[in-house]
Amino acid sequence: MLERGESIIVCDYWLLSAEWDRLGRADLLSGGGMAIVIPKGPRGYAARLITQGAHRFFTLTLPSDLLAETCVVDTREANPIDGFQRVLDEKRAQEIADYIDSGFGTIPCSIVLSAQPKAHLEYHSVNQTITFKRVPGAFLILDGQHRVYGFHLAKAKLRVPVVIYNNLKKSEEARLFIDINTKQRPVPNELLLDIKRLAETETEVESLSRDVFDLFSEEEDSPLRGLMSPSSRSRGKLSRVTFNTALKPIFSTFGESDAEFVYETLRNYITVWTSHLRKIDEELEVTSPTLFRATMLLFPSIAERVASRFGNKYTKPNFEAIMGPFFSRVRKNDLRHPGNSPVTLNEKFKQALESGFAIRRG
Repeated sequence: MLERGESIIVCDYWLLSAEWDRLGRADLLSGGGMAIVIPKGPRGYAARLITQGAHRFFTLTLPSDLLAETCVVDTREANPIDGFQRVLDEKRAQEIADYIDSGFGTIPCSIVLSAQPKAHLEYHSVNQTITFKRVPGAFLILDGQHRVYGFHLAKAKLRVPVVIYNNLKKSEEARLFIDINTKQRPVPNELLLDIKRLAETETEVESLSRDVFDLFSEEEDSPLRGLMSPSSRSRGKLSRVTFNTALKPIFSTFGESDAEFVYETLRNYITVWTSHLRKIDEELEVTSPTLFRATMLLFPSIAERVASRFGNKYTKPNFEAIMGPFFSRVRKNDLRHPGNSPVTLNEKFKQALESGFAIRRG
């Protein structure tokens, strides 16, 4: 509480506004008192004015609850939350909210906004602040719609990096929206999988998949050595995403086996596959995503027959004994043109595997 005649220096006008009203300017300056005051008005926020090409925008941070209150995804919606619920994926927004509320959540990427006329946004160059009216629809979201909706759903409040454009035409807003949402590319899933170990966020299945992938990539006796691509998609090579997707359905077959046993068993199985594929056509590779996933789906049926005939000895000769007749019956065209459905291709493989079975008199 200020008293008459006290010397004060105030840089943010909203901190003094109540006292200004209570005492009046004359009282504040009487009796030797001093005040350095910016005129009263809406709350201001420190901001940097940036120029890029033909555009100028402001960079700053704003409270997450303010963004939820003032931002819209559709300027025709009177209530911002109605617009979020109508246009966006609430499940995705809730995941963001849960991430924030977990206590470890951090979202450093800027929300990109376009100030609307009702915001009455102004820039004050003297103290490098912007002011605007805190009203629904003050800002149109150009990028970060789900994040802002997630802020609304979250219990925790935080400061959020923001980029604000001002005085844009509707056509300029539309072009920026298109540019932002088409020219940005997400980090490849292959790279995310490759670095999950460093982030200590791998599941047990992901950890096992990574170890088996690395063995196939590095071991000298691997039939896939030189054909693995750990952090990106590459034509003619198996990415981590394709490899993990292919192995996930069959991991239950291995029980609690370690990566070395899984590698040794699948190495023998895939070696027989690659050997027969090259006999059919020199250019055939098991690294075709559809073909590789179908071969993995077939593995439990092959392994069951090996175990039934030879016990738990999953050697190359034992796999060959089961798979040799299979390759004599499978349609070669299905191997040359596997299509896009691993499930459909596996059904064809299983028909070929089972078609040679017949009950004979003992």
